[in-house]
Amino acid sequence: MKAKKGFNLREVCGEQIIVAEGLENIDFTNIISMNESSAFLWNSIQGKEFTPEDLAKILCENYQIDENTPLDYDQALKDAEEVSKKWVEAGIVEE
Repeated sequence: MKAKKGFNLREVCGEQIIVAEGLENIDFTNIISMNESSAFLWNSIQGKEFTPEDLAKILCENYQIDENTPLDYDQALKDAEEVSKKWVEAGIVEE
């Protein structure tokens, strides 16, 4: 997966949202708001190919989660898979 060009994270009125830039990306029917963790992940993957496993590793590193503890890592991977799925559905990443 890779983030599509023209979608940038901005803070608007204290909220982290994805802003579409460029005529090909303008679709005002869907505002994409991100929490602190998803915004951190979004910034971490800019310009890079990534997988849900990559996102899980970023979560583990940022939140001091032990990747060798199966339950903790499984939760990080589950969260990463969910955010990846939402990004694909929102059309802001390419598979």
